[in-house]
Amino acid sequence: MRKAATAALCGLAIPALFAGQARAQDLGAPVELADGVSLDPIFAARLRYETVDQDGMAESAEALTLRMRLGAELKLAGGFALLAEGEGTLALADRYNDTLPRNGLEPFPVVADPESLELNRLQVSWARNGSGVTLGRQRIVLDDARFVGNVGWRQNEQTFDAVRGQTKLGPLALDATYAISQRTVFGSDSPNGHFDGDIVLLNGGLDLRVFDVKAFAYLIDYDTRIAFSSQTYGVLATGEIALPAVGKLSGQASYARQTDYGSNPVSYGADFWSAQLGIGLLGFTLTAGHEELGSDGGTTAFQTPLATLHAFNGWADMFLTTPPQGLRDTYVGIARSIAVPFLPGLKADLTWHEFDSDFGALHYGSEWNASLGFKIGPLALLAKYANYDADQFARDTSKFWLQAEASF
Repeated sequence: MRKAATAALCGLAIPALFAGQARAQDLGAPVELADGVSLDPIFAARLRYETVDQDGMAESAEALTLRMRLGAELKLAGGFALLAEGEGTLALADRYNDTLPRNGLEPFPVVADPESLELNRLQVSWARNGSGVTLGRQRIVLDDARFVGNVGWRQNEQTFDAVRGQTKLGPLALDATYAISQRTVFGSDSPNGHFDGDIVLLNGGLDLRVFDVKAFAYLIDYDTRIAFSSQTYGVLATGEIALPAVGKLSGQASYARQTDYGSNPVSYGADFWSAQLGIGLLGFTLTAGHEELGSDGGTTAFQTPLATLHAFNGWADMFLTTPPQGLRDTYVGIARSIAVPFLPGLKADLTWHEFDSDFGALHYGSEWNASLGFKIGPLALLAKYANYDADQFARDTSKFWLQAEASF
């Protein structure tokens, strides 16, 4: 019955993926119910084909998954709103390790998109004049999602059961959250589908025009995942300046200190720092950066268990958990938007990573990532590839994706 319900929910997405732009815009338009009252529909569908080849595995993984979200937001007078959204993921081809214990030991690499049917968001909110409060199951993305995000790449989105308050006072922005549960990408049927505890997320920023400065404090005290309980305090600075007749120069730098917290049985301290410089030049975007997740003597490393991890340290996802010896990631990338008739928004991206340990002088290996994507009306199409060449860590791994997505 559960699988049939998931199939029914997701099956509605297939024709919508190929709907015309005008029709999608009509479907996505808010409906006025009364004076000051409107209903805004929510729809998102994603069809993805993913393959994984990994040394040492008896079989290569092949996954064809369909994810759909359906919901609506009721907006009331006075700035109040009620939002409800369901999410379903269906495996149309399931030659992959979906991480669900009920399916036993599978001879395939992991694709972390198990079949699932769940309540993705259910929240009540109030917002007015730059301030607001949100209560319930909700999406939370802070800054670039390096420490707190929704893991939007995976089919099952990460959300939080939380109360969140935000306000803006001139150039000062404040953001505070208290969460009791992290609803992970592993879905409703997984023992790792949620982690309960006390989670405090504090974030404050100052807009200085040329650059922005943020300070943050993230305190995680898990009930069961106690080895990842931690307190992290840090700062983030971002900026961008125009280069006349050339393009623009952008930069980002961050530092954080993490120590044990709550029920964590291990006493440790580790540092994080990152720096990135980008330049837009003649239609190209060139990027170079370095990120370091430190280690305390090679036994315990800096961890970011609430982050959108796929966006960092390579798309092959070899470092979702930081190795005990820590991680140093040095990378360079080039991207370009290409004007091609009938392919609006065509963009190509290529990035190279070198991975080393923070402690012990280990060379973990290297990785290159490539993507090509464009959008036609409401339909976004993407081809993506990751190739990890192992050295003193893990195993050679390559991943390939083809994806179609539509939303309003």
